[in-house]
Amino acid sequence: MAQEHPPLLLRTWMLVTRILAVPLTALSWVLHRRMGADPTRFAERLGRSDLQCRESVVWFHAASLGEATQIASLVQHLIRSENVRVLVTTTTAAGADWVARKMPYVTHQFAPIDTPGATERFLNRWSISAAVFVEGDLWPQLLGGLDKRGIPRILLNARRSRTRERFPAVFAALLKPFALVTCRSDSIAEGMAALGLASDRIHVLPDLRLTLPKLTISDEALSLLSLAVEKRPVWLAASTHPADEEAVLTAHQEVLEAHPDTLLILAPRHLNRGLPLQKLAQSANLTAARRSLDEKVSAATQVYIADTLGELGIFFTLSPVTFLGGSFGQEGGHNPYEPVCFETALLYGPHVANFAEAYKALSRAGAAEKVGDPEHLGRTVVRLLRSDEARKIGQAGLAFWNDSQDCTVNYAELVAGVLKRPAA
Repeated sequence: MAQEHPPLLLRTWMLVTRILAVPLTALSWVLHRRMGADPTRFAERLGRSDLQCRESVVWFHAASLGEATQIASLVQHLIRSENVRVLVTTTTAAGADWVARKMPYVTHQFAPIDTPGATERFLNRWSISAAVFVEGDLWPQLLGGLDKRGIPRILLNARRSRTRERFPAVFAALLKPFALVTCRSDSIAEGMAALGLASDRIHVLPDLRLTLPKLTISDEALSLLSLAVEKRPVWLAASTHPADEEAVLTAHQEVLEAHPDTLLILAPRHLNRGLPLQKLAQSANLTAARRSLDEKVSAATQVYIADTLGELGIFFTLSPVTFLGGSFGQEGGHNPYEPVCFETALLYGPHVANFAEAYKALSRAGAAEKVGDPEHLGRTVVRLLRSDEARKIGQAGLAFWNDSQDCTVNYAELVAGVLKRPAA
């Protein structure tokens, strides 16, 4: 990298990826097919493509779907304000499909594997004016190629990383040449400074996920479900996994003791959970209906299993209290910004390592509350349904979301500042 004597681990990586380029290519082919990606596009991972642009492009690398969704608003803003062409690379097929559907105004390629040949071919094919990495996914061969060409590098929305903490010397070498690093919290920024990055290159900005558009809803579907629910108390468990679901059903039994007419809307993360969830509810002596089967909500329905795609916005709108899943098991939590803009009081379990800073910020703002176990969840839902507290928490969440909506402009100004600097 930019150091005269890179760390031994970094030098070892550069050597191994050169020596084992053929086995790494074979492994990449296996993974490409396993994720269901178009086999005719595997050449892109080797830096080869029918596409080529001699005009200058700003390159955004968003490894997977989660990172790809974060950049849509920012990329649109930059295209309009700076009149730039944009190349987006992803590693996963899900990310590639999303970019193709939601960002037709950019060029998409699969990211090259980190071997000397693949990265060299990729960088020679595109005239890159700046390379923008989202959250991380920093590969030494690729960064070395950018360094040789004097291409400015940007890291957006840096997150906490155990790997970065375990190998500080390696990441110091990788990150010191970066022209700009934005961090989603002060503590992450302090960690970057400890690696030796210049303070004027480090900026703390709201989480880039706050730029995601609010989920769309069908007014007709919302109206029909509202009529079915009528004035019953409602709470929602969204994006749940098996560990969450057992806890949620246990909590709901406690809620029913206090409010016998309460309806639980249970929206699993994976739609194939519909039938197992219905059986699980029945084994707990709860009456359940499945939305995917067009089963209606009746006065006797205690659990409404929302096993359909693209309707979370409807359920967030209907529910004054939302428990967000992935937080009782080992999944690491899910994006809490999706529900808060619907003015619903947000509850979450103890395991949210993937979004720790987001939950901390929302909790400090009075917009979210942590629950430690199923009994705690049940008691909290009862408390919120009995008082005006859910409305106050929901309003705090909406205010937090509204206050952060101008951060796209801040991100765009920082990126544009790097683009306008004289070339190295």
